[in-house]
Parts: sequence; structure tokens; C-alpha cells
Amino acid sequence: MEFKFEGKVAFITGGAQGIGKEIAGVFATHGASLIIGDINEALLASTVAELRQLSAQIEGYVLDVSNLKSCEKTAKKAIDKYGHIDILVNNAGITRDNLLLRMSEEDFDRVIRINLKGTFNCTKIISRIMMKQRYGRIINIASIIGIIGNAGQVNYAASKAGIIGVTKSVAKEIGSRNVTVNAIAPGYIQTEMTAVLPDEVKSKMLESIPLKREGKPSDVAHAALFLASDYSSYITGQVLVVDGGMVM
Repeated sequence: MEFKFEGKVAFITGGAQGIGKEIAGVFATHGASLIIGDINEALLASTVAELRQLSAQIEGYVLDVSNLKSCEKTAKKAIDKYGHIDILVNNAGITRDNLLLRMSEEDFDRVIRINLKGTFNCTKIISRIMMKQRYGRIINIASIIGIIGNAGQVNYAASKAGIIGVTKSVAKEIGSRNVTVNAIAPGYIQTEMTAVLPDEVKSKMLESIPLKREGKPSDVAHAALFLASDYSSYITGQVLVVDGGMVM
């Protein structure tokens, strides 16, 4: 199985670090042109400079996915640069963990605004482009927490469960235009987000994984590569769980 993305343009949110950066790197390695959007301007510039060693066709734009106008402006820049957008990866996301009774309204709203509304905003804008093209691949990064829930993550679980609902609904709305919409639900993946977990929490999580190891960002990136490829052209509205068997 060979993946070729020459001539394809991928728009990746939250692409300056972690899973988003890994997805960008894998796509660039396989010939895709990239638009990387991220709120962190300094980190974005560093990532773009690094990834340009893999491909010259990489542009980075400061993007606040929670702001619809910011999404519109960034999508316009992408179209002005490349003329089309073939792949959208809604990866931008944050956590603000706390038990329900201690969680502030601000922390709940912020996670929902970035994770869920951000996915809505970018999908709303870029799906129009894809529908006119009569081609597109939309990949939403959800989480197993959106499937099983987790104590201390009411806001995060709600946002990721919402992303799964958005995925299935939009897949039904725009499938006739040759646009597929799928989600990836990562499990315990090595990122800065999981690095701060206490050792006892990490050990407990590893015990629940049949493969007995944590995942790598590349595991998620290669799943995204498959869902963006022509090999997945008859797959839509699905949630691909990448968790080493943690949730069955």
C-alpha cells in the first residue's frame, strides 16, 4: 500500500506540536502541501521552519479555531495560496481537568469552545470549499474519553463526544458531494498533555492496555494518513479507535 499526496493540500489545526505536528510531518513526507494553523505564533514558526526540511510547500498561519472569523481568514489565505483544500484535520484541542464540583464555568466553556466549536467552525468553512470541489477528506481528532468518559474530565469528555456526533452528522449531510468525514479516537498517547500525569495514573492506564505500551503520535498520524487517502474512499461517519485495545 503506497500513499501518494502530491497535488493535495492538507489544512491542519493545532499543528505546531504534539499529534498535530506529527500528522503534518507524515503528510509532508508523502508529498502533501500543508497549511498549519495554531494559536501559538512562536511555536508555529519553529514547526514550519522544521517541516520545510521535508517539503517547501508549507505555510503556517496564526489561527484561533474558536473564532469563526479567524477560521474564515485562514481558509481564504489557504485558497489564495493553493487554490483548493483537499484534507482538513481538526486537531486543535486543550484540557482543563477538574472534578465536576470543582470545575469552573470558564474552564468548561473554554474546552468546549476550542475543542468542539473549533471543529464546528473549521468544518463549516472548509466543507463549503470541498463541496464545490466535489472532493474532500475531513478527519476530526476525538478521544476515547468521548466514548467512555473519565472522572475529572467532564468538559473534555463532552467536547470529544460532541466531535463524534458532529462527525456522523456532517458525514450524512455532505457525503453525496464526495466528501468523507471520519474521526480518530486516540487512547493513551505520548504527548505533552499526557506527560504531566502522575506516575501512578500512567501505570494504571498501561495495565488496562492489552498491548502494554503507550501509543505514539505517529500511530495517530498514520491512521489520519489512511483516512485521508483514496484507500478509505468508501469509509465515512466512522470513529477509528487508536488505543492499543484499551477500549473494546
